[in-house]
Amino acid sequence: MAFVRAILLAYEKYGRDPSDALRRARISRAQLARVGARIDADQMETISATAMQELDDEALGWFSRRLPWGTYGMLCRASLGSPTLGVALKRWCRHHRLLTEDVVLHLEADAATARLRIEERCELGAMREFCLLSSLRYIHGYVCWLLDSQMPLREVTFPFAAPPHHAVYPLLFPGTVRFDAPEASFRFDAGYLELAPRRDEPALRKMLERALPLTVRQYRRDRLLVERVRTHLGEAGAAGATAEQVAAALHLSVRSLHRKLAHEGASLQAIKDEVHCRRALELLERTTLPVKRVAMEVGYADEKSFSRAFKQWTGASPIEHRQRSGHGRD
Repeated sequence: MAFVRAILLAYEKYGRDPSDALRRARISRAQLARVGARIDADQMETISATAMQELDDEALGWFSRRLPWGTYGMLCRASLGSPTLGVALKRWCRHHRLLTEDVVLHLEADAATARLRIEERCELGAMREFCLLSSLRYIHGYVCWLLDSQMPLREVTFPFAAPPHHAVYPLLFPGTVRFDAPEASFRFDAGYLELAPRRDEPALRKMLERALPLTVRQYRRDRLLVERVRTHLGEAGAAGATAEQVAAALHLSVRSLHRKLAHEGASLQAIKDEVHCRRALELLERTTLPVKRVAMEVGYADEKSFSRAFKQWTGASPIEHRQRSGHGRD
């Protein structure tokens, strides 16, 4: 309900009556006054859309000037034809600055990590939390839609203390949330910057007919999850990682990890087998390590279980494969 109260501040700023918006969203004055009251995603979508249109301000009073209805659709359209996500985000940041300099968006990246941060250039006052939270959600929701993939976040930061309703933040952002940070930002794997967008103009028109669910609800599909799991399992010391350890490393619950992999037509065990098999073949063909040591390197506690698994993968035992390949020793 704190977010609804923030929307009502916009009505106050513009001297408008919010009664119709509250009625459409099925929110009573009694609920507004109740500490800890909650609404569902449909109610949030309804009151946000109604307020944006009634006030003709998609920024809901945050900035020194209105962002008229359709402004964020224009930002989406300006980024749509980008060859990669990296280019799309740079365009979004550049065009957003044409609309307002009250907050300025910056994209920074190195070989491993990318970061989208918000530089505050004016006093946002009582609207600060909702402005910063919504701005990050708008960008993340559009990115997920553009790629047709949930983009997991390594970390989301906010430059204020954890509010009383901080428990809702993990429902809005797929990653670790940290408060009392220097700036509002989110970090993600830089590999997503190279992905090509999957959406076109007809898809954009359809999305803009009802765009707010992208900011209210998390996107579910993740095009890079299989590769992220594969990469993690290939790291030193991670070969024998459990589902709990893999999920924690990727900032997911175990249940979400299995569900998302299934949605991509994969499973954790199948990816493990693929990674283990590839590593075992490399060690058997390119080194003289004993099979027992190869088993340990691949993540197996004993040679017998490793040999049984290897034969299922390749149709031959480790010793038979090494002899056939003409490499190493028994």
